[in-house]
Amino acid sequence: MKFSLFVHMERLDASQSHKSLYEEFVALCEIADKGGMHAIWTGEHHGMDFTIAPNPFVTIADLARRTSRARLGTGTVIAPFWHPIKLAGEAAMADIICDGRLDIGIARGAYSFEYERLLPGLDAWSAGQRMRELIPAVKGIWAGDYAHDGEFFKFPSTTSAPKPLQQPNPPIWVAARDPNSHEFAVANGCNVQVTPLWQGDDEVQSLMERFNDACAKNPEIERPKIMLLRHTYVGSSEDDVAQAAHELSVYYNYFFAWFKNEKPVTQGLIERIPDEQVRANAMLSDEVMRTNNVVGDAETVIARLKAYEALGYDEYSFWIDTGMSFERKKASLERFITEVMPAFQE
Repeated sequence: MKFSLFVHMERLDASQSHKSLYEEFVALCEIADKGGMHAIWTGEHHGMDFTIAPNPFVTIADLARRTSRARLGTGTVIAPFWHPIKLAGEAAMADIICDGRLDIGIARGAYSFEYERLLPGLDAWSAGQRMRELIPAVKGIWAGDYAHDGEFFKFPSTTSAPKPLQQPNPPIWVAARDPNSHEFAVANGCNVQVTPLWQGDDEVQSLMERFNDACAKNPEIERPKIMLLRHTYVGSSEDDVAQAAHELSVYYNYFFAWFKNEKPVTQGLIERIPDEQVRANAMLSDEVMRTNNVVGDAETVIARLKAYEALGYDEYSFWIDTGMSFERKKASLERFITEVMPAFQE
């Protein structure tokens, strides 16, 4: 099983500048690259200081000059916000800039906050339909002389300018949860990204079962890869681990506040959620965060990841966004590289 870093910039209030957040983001990516992680994933979000990532290709172009080994992936671009000609060209240019290290993760999106602002009236179902039309179209544009007459896009014969360095194209990953998404990804020769979010390992197993079922329904397709994305923290002591569990509880309280899109947003930020409100949310309690996410000392983390490897996951992505300080994220990542990853070396 390979290991990667999944990272955005994020902040819960305005106490830190965007510039310093970006510098810390780059520092974490450089640690991952030098530490031998297989890939770095960064995504796309708009108008939300909770996950600051307006264009992953811009970020990847910068990381291409700051890293030398890790593959650089979009985790993920939001399909309904892209025209296939634009996505094909920008992705191809990024692939050239990073010397063929690009992977492209694509999702339908998760936040109605973004839908309301970029495509008013869009819902999750129609966003998924746009994704299903976008991916084959992008592949056609990369192949060249491709015309399209679909429900969402119509254009005459077009060839990507430029074409990607990787041929026939960079690997494409689809963020999947329901069985239909798994089946679409496999049938279209795409790898799969999954995340159980705050849920436990029963969901991790269920996601793998959905993937295996999709592969069984498409026996003529070479089995693609599947990546598991989980919030992870490698602690140095019991107190350190307990603090991380609470920080994850805070993070997921904000995640659901954004997801529900019910709270007012000022200057890109939801007002701070009181700590007593966080502690009263039993579904996202410290204990649940510690039990369900991969949080513990190195030995505990290794045991959890060995179980995921045994299930058949090809890649495990260390989701580092938690709202905790840079120093704590850095220390956890370094412990993961030095104390956890060696247990998986051949």
